[in-house]
Order: sequence, then C-alpha cells, then structure tokens
Amino acid sequence: MTDAMIIGGGSGMGLALARTLLAKGMNVTIVGRSADRLATARAELERPGHGKISTITADMGREEDVDELFTQVGRVDHVAVTAADTTGVYGRTTDVTVAAARAVVETKLLGAWLVGKHAAGRVTGSITYTSGINAYRPNGSNTIMAAANGALASLAYGLAIELAPVRVNVVSPGWVDTPIWDRLGMDKKAAFGELAERLPARRVGTPDDIAQAFLSVMHNGFITGTVLHVDGGHRLT
Repeated sequence: MTDAMIIGGGSGMGLALARTLLAKGMNVTIVGRSADRLATARAELERPGHGKISTITADMGREEDVDELFTQVGRVDHVAVTAADTTGVYGRTTDVTVAAARAVVETKLLGAWLVGKHAAGRVTGSITYTSGINAYRPNGSNTIMAAANGALASLAYGLAIELAPVRVNVVSPGWVDTPIWDRLGMDKKAAFGELAERLPARRVGTPDDIAQAFLSVMHNGFITGTVLHVDGGHRLT
C-alpha cells in the first residue's frame, strides 16, 4: 500500500507533486514509461526524514500495464495522473498524423479511463487527472490535444458517480514552465514573456503551483466531479 501514486511522476508537474508529498512524510510511488527517467527522479527525490519513494515502470495506455500496476501497489489513498504524450500533436489538424493523434488520445484519455477502470476497490481517497488550458482556449495549433484534455472533464464527472465515495477531479493548468516546452522547438523565453504581460497573474506557472492545486483537491473531502483551473487567469484573456 502507498499513500499516493503519481502516473507521470518522473518529470515536470508530477515530479513537483512527488517532492511536495514526500516532504509532508507521505509514501509515494511514481510511475512512468522510462526506467532511466524514473531512476533519475528517485535519486533526486530521496531525502532523509521524508516519506518513502518507490518507482514502477508502466505504460498507462496499455491495460495490462495498468492492471499490473494496481496489483503491485495494492491499496492506494490518492492517484494523480500527469502523464502526457505530446509528440507530433502540435500543428494544424491537416498536418497531424493519425498515429500521433491516436497516441495522445490513448495516453491522455483512454489511459485515464483505464486508471478509473482498475481503481475500483483499490483507491480509497481520490483520483486527480491533468487537463490543460487548450481545452478551454484552443489556438488553432493544438486541436487534438484540446479535445483529449476537454474529454477528461466528462470522464471525471462520470467516474465521480461510479466510484463514489472515491473523489474524482481534474486540475487544468495554464502555461507552466516544464521540460515539455523544451521539446517543442519554440522560443520559450519570448513566448513566456509575451504571455506573462497578458495574464492577470503577470507570470506563467511553475510546477509547484500545480502541485499545490493537486494537494487542495486531494485533501479536501468535499471536492469531487470538479475541474480546478490553475491558469493565472488565462481563460479571461
């Protein structure tokens, strides 16, 4: 049994959440497809006096992996899903391949559904998924990602009823400074600077901002079937 399991906890927002939970003395299992990345994250996260960190290699788009994952972990209080495969999904719809579109849907939506499917009787507290601002403010270059993210809200609404009293929610970040931006081939500094000037918060987000949002829905026993927007006011601009 573990206190929290983070699927996608090897980097970015998931890693920040793991660090936050461990500092509070919780035992955390981080899950990802890359054993090397998990090993690096574990070495970074292990600290005397903190909670215990464990790692499991699994692909949340494969049902046999998700089933085995829950079998290994046993009962778990809280599950957070931050995993995403964004390879090849940014661009006009006419330029995105079917393979890339299927990959993001399989990870972002079907993978999330598989977690809900195999959580019954194993998760005791909450499941929290990660959506994104593009579901609510698409910009013409992220349509399939926007669709996958938007569908998570409906998935959470349904699972919140099916899995009750386990609570199911979605955290929807705005632009957050994570390593994923470094793989998009853009001028991140210029883009972040331009956006920060428009946001009411006057800055882009940090992984720790999102970690705090996850904490709020994980530990508030009266929040379920809800999308928590953590976007610095991006939806208002």
